[in-house]
Amino acid sequence: MSHSFTRVALSCLALASLATVAQAQQQPPLKVGLMLPFSGTYSALGVAIENGFRLRVQELGGKVGGREIEYVKVDDESDPAKATDNVNKLIKRDNVDVIIGTVHSGVAMAMAKAAKESGTVLIVPNAGADAVTGPMCAQNIFRSSFSNWQPAYAMGVVAAKEGKKTAMTITWKYAAGDESVAGFKEAFEKGGGKVVKNLTVPFPNVEFQALLTEIAAAKPDAVYSFFAGGGAVKFVKDYAAAGLNKTIPLYGPGFLTDGTLQAQGDSAQGMLTTLHYADGLNTPRDNAFRTAYATQFKLQPDVYAVQGYDAAQMLAAGMAAVKGDIGKKAEFAAAIEQAKIDSPRGAFTMGKSHNPVQDFYLRKVEGVENKVVNIAVKGLADPGRGCRM
Repeated sequence: MSHSFTRVALSCLALASLATVAQAQQQPPLKVGLMLPFSGTYSALGVAIENGFRLRVQELGGKVGGREIEYVKVDDESDPAKATDNVNKLIKRDNVDVIIGTVHSGVAMAMAKAAKESGTVLIVPNAGADAVTGPMCAQNIFRSSFSNWQPAYAMGVVAAKEGKKTAMTITWKYAAGDESVAGFKEAFEKGGGKVVKNLTVPFPNVEFQALLTEIAAAKPDAVYSFFAGGGAVKFVKDYAAAGLNKTIPLYGPGFLTDGTLQAQGDSAQGMLTTLHYADGLNTPRDNAFRTAYATQFKLQPDVYAVQGYDAAQMLAAGMAAVKGDIGKKAEFAAAIEQAKIDSPRGAFTMGKSHNPVQDFYLRKVEGVENKVVNIAVKGLADPGRGCRM
């Protein structure tokens, strides 16, 4: 009697476990839309983000929450005019479960609007537009990178601590520039400094001479600048050529010197910037990531690769909690909100508006590296102004 009871019990257990396996096998692949720049100015950034994302998925055995991944790629061309059509193709035509994108803030804003309306999960692996985790925030929208306010605020803290009393800011006249200089001003003035003038040039203009003359005449204690790519190269070189770097230190967020040091050469040496990643962190986590990335892609990783890698880590945390059922939106969101992401940049958590709460490093240019000096601000959370979730 007892033997037959045991046999029945074991048979039931075996059937139950087979049913679980069958259920897992029945789940279709998770459709992930990669909407990134694969051509044009930002193509290298799009590739780095995709590489980082795929590397983490590969480390997880090719699955998240027990589901294989099927990728659908769209080149957003960093063109806001095409953004709504592109994102709607992914949502309505391709029926993706998750969207990863993008670099350009104007494109990301259109993506956030579509994601908010459709309820599709969106993880932003770069674009810093404050509104994504501010007024556009939603339960299904997350960011694995930064808000424009964050690195700028960290540099304002540094400049004030260094005893600078007056500063001028200079940037392109567009949203990212406006948000960056506002973040710097907030922290610098809170620390006792005063921004005496905001200078702007139309985007993507790189004629700086008249403004450099104005800076030289005003003699502020410091200049805070937000440029990236070719604009950052030209500005840093022109600033040094005018001799200003000898008397007025030039500060900025990491984008001023990330990916531009080779071209900036001697002009950038000794410059201080703030960012959530740096060369020479030399932690076991970062070293393992850098080795794996270089082995796989024959390239050195950068901040963009880290942000792509961490987008996959965030997705995996949510998917594990819902056992692959991304339809459980509240549980999925709660899991990411409560997760501690073990990032190459250093562990971070999610703020109330779904933006990383993370350390910002003070970095100094040495040769062609942005070497870590120290942590400028620990656990800096974006204020998420205007977020009503």
